[in-house]
Amino acid sequence: MTPELPDIDRLRRRRGNKWGRYPPDVLPAWVADMDFPAARPILELLRDMVDLSDLGYPKKPPLETLYAALATRMEERHGWAVDPDRIEVIADVVQGIYIALLTLGEAGQGTWLQTPAYPPLLAAAAETDRPAVHDPLMPTADGYALDPERMERNLPANARFLLLCNPHNPTGRVFTRAELERLAEIALRRDLIILADEIHADLVYPPQRHLPVASLAAEVAERTITFTSATKAFNIAGLRCAFAVFSSETLQRRFNTSPRGLRGGLNAFGAEATRVAWTRCDGWLASVTAYLDDSRHWLAETVAGKLPGIVCRIPESTYFAWIDCRELELNEEPYEFFLREAKVALMPGPEFGPEGAGWTRINFATSREILGQVVARMAQALAAR
Repeated sequence: MTPELPDIDRLRRRRGNKWGRYPPDVLPAWVADMDFPAARPILELLRDMVDLSDLGYPKKPPLETLYAALATRMEERHGWAVDPDRIEVIADVVQGIYIALLTLGEAGQGTWLQTPAYPPLLAAAAETDRPAVHDPLMPTADGYALDPERMERNLPANARFLLLCNPHNPTGRVFTRAELERLAEIALRRDLIILADEIHADLVYPPQRHLPVASLAAEVAERTITFTSATKAFNIAGLRCAFAVFSSETLQRRFNTSPRGLRGGLNAFGAEATRVAWTRCDGWLASVTAYLDDSRHWLAETVAGKLPGIVCRIPESTYFAWIDCRELELNEEPYEFFLREAKVALMPGPEFGPEGAGWTRINFATSREILGQVVARMAQALAAR
């Protein structure tokens, strides 16, 4: 089943950042929003709430229902048993990571993460004075490889956190059991707290499967906080509802030493949309994932045929392709070149860390027609150089 495809005129009427940041002559393929309309049950719910002017404080609690839905989903989709009493609601995953860094560590303690890295993760380490320790993923013919042994040699003695993004943004890697076990073994031996950003867990392409790091073993779960949300998979990021999942009561209690008032209240739209997404919208998710699966292959093949000098490895998850433009030998970042010459907005590679110089990230969660226009504009710009 093909999902409902976006109409570009309707997209340009959106008020969000993706379609609102750049002038109308620019095609945006940058920030992490999909162009597909959200699932009908979610839209119908939100319309009903608006029609009723149901815009007041959410009742207390819808939390038990949400926690139960999350626990059921993790068990059924990922084989991970979650205790609903060990779940905390937060506004978004990044907020939760800031809280964890501030409450579970001290200034100056290192934060180990795989780079290139989702920019807010780098910002969280910098702004909380938990300095990022970069573990560069190595480009290979098939994807991106970890080298944990090399990283452990470079890990400072005062490192406190392993900030793990899995599935990985921007490369799209889905780390294997063996890779996760090796990272967890280092975390156990070096007494690191694992902060696992698993927000893209529902956007994984066969034959890969997402494996929550907390599901590896009880001793790993005890030192892991998993951050998750329905927002990425169901394209409702603006509704601001996410969760921190613990196994350790001690870590949960320390996390909660951050004043709850600083975390803000529960978003009524976000809470209800999350409940509906996780209980009624898996058919929509399956159709979108199948469409994205075809698009990732189409994009890699088309880039190879029409964009000489650019390497696009097929991602195993997410709706991003991390593309290598270093062979173009541009005198500027590819983001700048393609924005000016092709009127295409991509994500600047250096925002993902110094390892991103000469790279850029493209968001392919749109119709094949719009994605085709993006690639055609890029090809024309390169041919005119």
